This record gives sequence, C-alpha cells and structure tokens, in this order.
Amino acid sequence: MKHFGGFCSWMTAAFRMHDEEIRDKCGDDAMHYLAFQRHIICLLVAVSVLSVCIILPVNLSGDLLDKDPYSFGRTTIANLQTGNNLLWLHTVFAVIYLILTVVFMRHHTMYIKYTEENTVRRTLFITGLPKNAKKEAIENHFIGAYPTCNVLEVQLCYDVARLTSLHKERKKAEKSLMYFTHLHEKNGKRVRINPKPCGQFCCCETRGCERVDAIDYYTQVTNKLLEQYLKEEQTVHDSPLGMAFVTFQEKSMATYILKDFNACKCQSFKCKGEPQPSAYSKELCISNWNVTYATYPENICWNNFSVRGLRWWFRWFCINLLLFIVLFFLTTPSIIISTMDKFNVTKPIHYLNNPVVSQFFPTLLLWSFSSLLPTIVYYSTLFESHWTKSGENRIVMHKVYIFLIFMVLILPSLGLTSLDFFFRWLFDRESAESAVRLECVFLPDQGAFFVNYVIASAFIGNGMELLRLPGLILYTIRMIMAKSPAERKNIKQHQAFEYEFGAMYAWMLCVFTVIMAYSITCPIIVPFGLIYILLKHMVDRHNLYYAYLPAKLEKKIHFAAVNQALAAPILCLFWLYFFSFLRLGFKAPTTLFTFLVVSITIIVCFAYSCFVCFKYLSPLNYKIELPSGRGSDIDAEGAPRSAMYVPRVLASHSTERTALAQKEQQSYGTMGTDALAEDGITFFGGHAVIEEA
Repeated sequence: MKHFGGFCSWMTAAFRMHDEEIRDKCGDDAMHYLAFQRHIICLLVAVSVLSVCIILPVNLSGDLLDKDPYSFGRTTIANLQTGNNLLWLHTVFAVIYLILTVVFMRHHTMYIKYTEENTVRRTLFITGLPKNAKKEAIENHFIGAYPTCNVLEVQLCYDVARLTSLHKERKKAEKSLMYFTHLHEKNGKRVRINPKPCGQFCCCETRGCERVDAIDYYTQVTNKLLEQYLKEEQTVHDSPLGMAFVTFQEKSMATYILKDFNACKCQSFKCKGEPQPSAYSKELCISNWNVTYATYPENICWNNFSVRGLRWWFRWFCINLLLFIVLFFLTTPSIIISTMDKFNVTKPIHYLNNPVVSQFFPTLLLWSFSSLLPTIVYYSTLFESHWTKSGENRIVMHKVYIFLIFMVLILPSLGLTSLDFFFRWLFDRESAESAVRLECVFLPDQGAFFVNYVIASAFIGNGMELLRLPGLILYTIRMIMAKSPAERKNIKQHQAFEYEFGAMYAWMLCVFTVIMAYSITCPIIVPFGLIYILLKHMVDRHNLYYAYLPAKLEKKIHFAAVNQALAAPILCLFWLYFFSFLRLGFKAPTTLFTFLVVSITIIVCFAYSCFVCFKYLSPLNYKIELPSGRGSDIDAEGAPRSAMYVPRVLASHSTERTALAQKEQQSYGTMGTDALAEDGITFFGGHAVIEEA
C-alpha cells in the first residue's frame, strides 16, 4: 500500500517497487519470470538497432516496388531484386540473431537459483505401492533394507477430492452462519433471505421463492455438510491410493535410496538386481515401485492423485482427441470470420470507408478470437488432472504456444485458414490452390498485418491484462449468484487466484516469435515488438504484486520457456529459406547457405533434445552449486515430525481451526497473502500444508 499516493499513482508503482519487494511478496517464480522478460527486452533492443539501422536501409535501397515514400512494401525484403547480393546480409543477420538469443537466454539461466527447503530435499515420492500398505510396514522396510538411513515420516496418499469439496462448502456455510449470528447479536433482528441462486434480487415472495430465516437455513446447511464431511472422512482412510511421501533425516540418505532404485533398470532382455531387500519386500512389492524426489508441497494437486494409470491416459487421450477434432477445422479466426461474413456481420464495416477501421478491424478480430480459442486449449489441460502445478503449467505453455504459432503465424503466413486446409495444401500437390497460395507468400501487405497484430497486442492486449476482464466477469457472476450478503462477503475475500505462468509464457513467447520471425523480412516490426514487451513487463509487475496470489513452482517451467524461446530465431531462418526458395530457387547460393544453417540448427536441437548432446551450446546452465557448509545437510537432527505432505482436510481439527484464521479483503484484487486459504495453503509450525491445487 505504500506505493499508492494518489488516484493515478498505480501507473508508476510498478516502476518504483524494488525486486526485493516483489520477491518477498510473490516468490522466486515471479522474479524468474520478470528476469526472463528483461532479457527479452535487452535482446529486442539489440535486434531493433540492427534491424532498423542496417536491414531497413538495405530494404529501402531496392527498387522492385513503387517509389512511393509512404508505401509499406518498400520496407520489406520484397523490395530487393532477385539477384541482389545484399540478400546475403539478411541470412547472416538471421544467424547473428540466433546467436544473440542463445547468449541472452544462457545469461538468464545462470541466475535461476532455487533455495530448496530442507524437508523437500530429504523427501521421496513413491508410487506403485500396494493399496493395503501400512505406514509401519514402509518405515520398517527402509529400516531393515537401509540401516544407516533414518526415516522421520511416512505419509500415505488418499483420494481427498470429495472431502476437499465438502470441506470448502462447509466452511463457507459456517462463515455465513457466523455472519448472521453476529448481525443478530448486534442489531437484535433475525434476517430473512431467499436461499435460491440470485435470491438477493427477489423483491417479493412467490410460491417456490419463499424467504427463510438466515440463521436457521445456514445452521441446517452446516449440519448437513458436517455430517457428510465426517462420513467421507471415515471412508477416506480406508482406501489409500498406493502412493506415499517418505521423509529422511538427511538429504544424502534420500539420494542414496533414490540411486539404488533407479539403478535397477531393464536392459535388453535382462534386468539388473533388485533394490536392497528386507523382510517386507514381498509384502510391499518393491519391484513395482517408482521412486522420485518429492516436489514442493505447494506444488502438489492433491485432488488429482485419484486419477492415475490407465484411467489418466484414457482421459488424456479422449480430451486431446476431441480438442484436435475441434481445432482441426477451427484453427484460425479467419475461418470463423468467413462464417460471420456469410451472415453479413462484418459487411457494415466496409461501408464506413474508413481506412483506420478497415485496417484494424480484422486485426482486432484476430486478437479477440486468438484470445478465445487458446482458452479452450488451456482448460483442456486443466481437465487432464495433472499431479503438480508445475507440470500443468508446463503442458499449458507448450500446447497453447504451439496452437498460437499455428493460428497466428504459420497458417496466416501461408494464406491458410485451418489445419484441414494446411494438410490439403501439404499433401495434395496437384491442387491448383496450392500454387496460388504460394505466390501470395511474402506479399508486402502481409508484413503490415503482423505489425498491426503486434501493435494490437501491445496496447489492447496489455490493456485487457491490466483490467483482468475475464477475472472481473467471473467475479461479477459469482456476486450475482450469491444468495445473501454473507456469501458476497466471502466471495470478496476469496476472489484472487494464482498467476498462470504457463499461459502467460505462451502468450508472450507467441508475440516474441512473430517479432523475431519477421525481424528480417519486415524489420519495422521489431520496435513495435519492443514496445509490447516493455508494456507487458510493466503490466505483469503490477499484476503479480497487486492482483494475484503467489505461486511456487519447479524451475523446469522456466527452463522450458528458455528452450521454447529458441524457436523464434529458428523460425526466422525458416522464413528466409522459404523466401529464397520461392524467389531464387533451391540451387541459388543464398538458398543453399540458408538451408545448410537451418539443417545444422535442427540437427543440433534434435541431438540435444533426444541425446543430451551439445549441452554446452544450450542456453541452459548446467553448473550445480553445492550447499555451503556441512550443517546444511545435517540440519534435520532433532527436527519435529511435521505433517508437511498432508492435505489440510486430513490435518487435526484443532490445527484446521487455526489455519482458517485469515484477514478480510475488501476490494477486488489482493494486497496481501491472506487469500492463500482459498487454495488451501496455510502454515503449520513453519511448514506449508496444502488442501488442493
């Protein structure tokens, strides 16, 4: 609150706050995300200088297009003659851009450091346990098989999805009951409410919409939910999921056991020896175990643990098959807009005869539908029921990015409208349409379309992110559906959500890829791309600090974003090769050189991704820093046996009451961490306990 000094002071608050404040409020992931943006900004500054000062004058020196100084086509590569030797310069600068991207991304990853909690480093996550396995048997197995390894805690996993839902509904009802009870004690009057959705707007009592006493109603609801909760709580412990978290006294103990299990891998038709046995090995079926390091407790989606095995894969296959079928025919907004044109929806726009409206309206529609369609991809990933938030965000980033690149960059550049047309164009070589579309590639006006898209993303897209319109619409709907003032108060307290790093990375990298892909063929796009990233950085700093809850993820998502950023300069090389192939032919020297560079780049990327070769050419930093001092590894001696890897709904009743104590939020947005209880995150004795994802 100290940054707010006036009505418009929020505009400069994002610049005046220090990184230490953001780290303390939002966590390390927010800092890595903002640091990634700053490296992108520095990269685009260098690319802008080179593109505007060198590539743009080279394009303007051509005389292939008209001499009109206001013609946009003169700024593109299409203005150069076919045999102009200056075309070599474009390929050389594309290689320079690739090298610059690797250098900046490698510099970024050098500063991605995570301070892992001691308990996280000492905890293993085990799957493949028999469902009837007991805590004592698991603990005794490790004591017998690994006598030098001391087990501090064993926590079995249970299906808590329904229990969590009942817990949340019961707490909402209890808060509403407490609200009306205090109101009655204060005013001496009992309030009557309409217990129907939107009942607060009913001004008269009709049949089926009678008003009831608020205290009596919420007392009945609380008792009913409490009865269901207690009944479900008794049945949860009778059906474990065959998974467990095992915490050891030291990290070296967990590492030793993990290596012992991972060393037992099958090679050819033979397998190496079993892990160290004990008297409980046969009972626990240790040959079926899958042992990994445990993630952060805040990163676990407890409700999704029940979806596993063949059920999870079947669910994943059905969701993605349905998604592919839908997006196969509706890949780009162009096909939606063409459907709208059949009903003359956009026809009045052309009658306005306004160049500003006619130029920016298609771009605005593209941005609007490009916001809607990725939402389908995003929610399809949520329905897949991933076990960790990091995995969920990483899959969201990859899926949304790939879809956006096809929708915004690749298909529009080829003059195609959907994957259906793309595959028809790719495989039906006898079609007359394919030759026509190829002739339309790299037209001068095509670069103007993408410049308009970047401008729309910079001002309209960032403005919409600052408004957080989807969240505001959801908040308004929840407020309208509330039955009483008590429920409206509860909604105000629990309306903030965690920042979706996966979706935000995908959006930003999509625009960055468009900028880099056209930085050579249409260099004027780069300054506008720099404006987009600058505004995006300012908006994200503001939203991360004031609007969203802190999230704690694994560093894999940030490394995945770095690898994904390399696709931008590679696509730039592809675009140059495609241009040279169409204009000069395959045997032209510039075409062969570009093809050689693209081939080497693809081989290096393939070898790195599949065989971990050329890791020193990778932007990722492989240097591992060991903890300083011996006390960091042996600091668990005498540590309390805390219930760290336990959903809050399974914690003790007395601790649960303490966990629900939170401050109230009176405005749309969040200024503190008091809304953490909405996601079930609270702290018991210095350790985080999570209720749900």
